[in-house]
Amino acid sequence: MQDLIRYDIAQIEAYQPNRSSVLSFTEMSALELQQHLEDSANQPILLDVREAWELEKCQLPHTVHVPMREIPSTFGQFDLDAEIVIICHHGIRSRAVANYMAQQNFSRVINLSGGIDQWAKQVDPSMASY
Repeated sequence: MQDLIRYDIAQIEAYQPNRSSVLSFTEMSALELQQHLEDSANQPILLDVREAWELEKCQLPHTVHVPMREIPSTFGQFDLDAEIVIICHHGIRSRAVANYMAQQNFSRVINLSGGIDQWAKQVDPSMASY
């Protein structure tokens, strides 16, 4: 039995996942992103991938708007080494875009977990929710 346990631990320690199975972007909560924005000397690009009607409801200042469906045709306008925060309503679309951009060799991609909805709840309660 001990040999079996040692073997399993050795297998786990020796396991080297391939790049496609590892998150290659960062997840940040609304509060973490708020702190990051306050601490950063160089402000990241805030890329909002929601639809135009959603931005009419609420948005962070200084965002760049590119709807999710347009990302494949427009991501070339961004520097591969730029820090880019991807934003959507609940963090689901933005996570897919963050994953896509990381696969396209963007090296500093951040997904806003919980999206603008969590930002409104945790950081800016005056922001409209929908």
